[in-house]
Order: sequence, then structure tokens, then C-alpha cells
Amino acid sequence: MTAQPGRALLHLAAALDRQGVHDAAVLEESVRLAEIGALDFVTLGDSFARPGLDALAVLARLAPATRRIGLVPTVTTTHTVPFHVQAAVATLDGVSRGRAGWHIDVSTTEGEARLFGRRHAAPADALWREAGEAADLAAKLWDSWEDDAVIRDEATGRFVDRDKLHHVDFEGSAFAVRGPSTAPRPPQGHPVRVVDATERHARGTAARYADVALVRFAGPAQARAVRDELRTAAAESGRDPDGLRVLAGLSVDLGAGERAAEPGHGGGGPRQTAQGPLYRGGPVDLAELIAAWHRADAVDGFHLTPVEPHRDLERLVNGTVPLLQHRGLFRTFYPGSTLREHLGLARPANQYAVTGGAS
Repeated sequence: MTAQPGRALLHLAAALDRQGVHDAAVLEESVRLAEIGALDFVTLGDSFARPGLDALAVLARLAPATRRIGLVPTVTTTHTVPFHVQAAVATLDGVSRGRAGWHIDVSTTEGEARLFGRRHAAPADALWREAGEAADLAAKLWDSWEDDAVIRDEATGRFVDRDKLHHVDFEGSAFAVRGPSTAPRPPQGHPVRVVDATERHARGTAARYADVALVRFAGPAQARAVRDELRTAAAESGRDPDGLRVLAGLSVDLGAGERAAEPGHGGGGPRQTAQGPLYRGGPVDLAELIAAWHRADAVDGFHLTPVEPHRDLERLVNGTVPLLQHRGLFRTFYPGSTLREHLGLARPANQYAVTGGAS
């Protein structure tokens, strides 16, 4: 099916988060199911504030079990080393052949700070400025190898063309890095950067550096207002606002049967809760809610968090997704092999190769 005239197809993503799961194999069934539904990507949360598996390592483990779906782990920029983080995300992009993303987050609590003992907790606005610097540095380090820097010339014994490696000479408020990276340029050029822009502290970083911004509001008017704000700020920072996708974050409980409700709000939701907006109803009314927000041009798609992971993801993929496909609002197959292709985002040019930056 094709999109409605003048409207782009929706983007859909899902969270794999499952409390108390300590076996990556348990998540494999879920990510395979999401791929059957042609979802753009899955996210896997991570935090120093709670025990659990390392999200980036888990998705690297799951990459060979999938072929098309994007894989987006949460990795904080607080208490971590930006040089190591960017190399790890680049590696995930390599092992997944161009399907990696990075959900950028910050660690705000004193308890998290005590785990490392290097500094106290800082205000959220300062941490998000630091996160923006980490995102900026990552892009520079990903570009520090030109695409054809790896030559593997067995006759001469040369692995890389050193003229195509570049020092980034980056100095931020909390770190300085000379570069180049230890990892070649990722297949996507830049893995997709995701920022939750619901809180105002994060919006500057999202507007300047994110490829995907998440917003968690219960009504389309609020979501559209923040989307417009982010696009305006992106343009003011020198970006093309069409290079930013804004997805509505929504928890979904699909265990309830279909129930009549006001148009566009199946099951009487979404309702604002302490954890964010929650939809409770059936797959059909969820499809109607998503379609209503699409008609309102409120967001570019949805990031859905199943309340009961296996049940709700299965009902989403087997119920809601086919209905959206039938309406011509969501694709029936992946348009390419990389996450950027799924999202309709161009592969970034290498800033050093284009500008001839000094090595």
C-alpha cells in the first residue's frame, strides 16, 4: 500500500524492556517478532540506577539473529567515556551491517554518581549540555576515518591509508579528545541518534543532534507543538528539520477487549500517568488512535512500550500493524537494509572528506 497523498508513511518502533530478564535469549523471540511486523527499530533500556544486562552488549548478541530491524540500546553519557561509547556504538553498527542506533540518556541521581566516585550528581541542564557534546564528538569520531580509509593491501602490508584518518581535536566542558577513532567509519556513516525530548532540558540536544526525538504526551496537540518546536530549533542550529523524525512515546496494554470510546482514543486513552501516556484497549482502537494522530500531522510515528511484553507485542504485530498497512499508513516491507533507510534519512557526508579537514 502507498501513503495517503501528501503524507509520509508512519514510523513504528517498540521497546523490548523486560524487568528481571537476565538472559538475552529471552529477548530474541521479541526482536524477531518485531521484525516480522516490519517495525523500524526496537529499543532496549539501560540505567546505572537498576540492575540488569548491558543493553548495547545484548543487542550486539541479537544482531546476527535478525536481518533488517534497527537495534537501539540506551547508553548514558554521564560517568561514561565518550570515546569508548562512540566506538562501541560504531561496532554495533558494524556487526548489524548498518542497523544500529544510540538512545542517548543522562544519569541524574547521586546514587548513580556514587557507583563511580568521580563526581557528584549534576543538574539536568548541565548533564544534557554534556550529552550534546558527547553526541557532537561521536559524529566527529565516526567521520575521523574516511569511508575508503581501510585498504588491506597485502602486498605492501598496509591496512589503512593514514592520509584518510583525521584528528578531531575536540575540547568540551568535561573532556577533550584528539582522535582519530579506533574503529573505522560505521556502515551508516553515523548510527542513528535518539533522544527523549519530553523534558525541556533535553530539547536543545535533540534539536541539534538527534535523528529521532521521542515525545511522551497524551494528546496530539501537545505532541505537535513540541514537534514544531524541535523542528524550528533544528533549523536555527543549521540543520535541515526534515532530517529529524519525532515519534510519540506510548505505553500500550492490549489485554483489554475493543471498547467504544471517543474518536481517536480507543479504550478511553491514552491517559497521562506518572510513567507517561498509557493506552489501554484493543489492537483495532490502537490503530484508530495512531491513524487519528497521523491525520492531525502530530508526529512522524510512534514508539510503543508493551505493558506485558510478549502478549502486547504479539497483538501489536498481528493486529494493529496489518490494519495500518491496509489503510496505507505503514509499509508492508523494509525499503532497504539500514536503519537510516527505514527512517528515510540520508547517509551523512564525511565532514572531513568534504571540507578537507587537517589530519
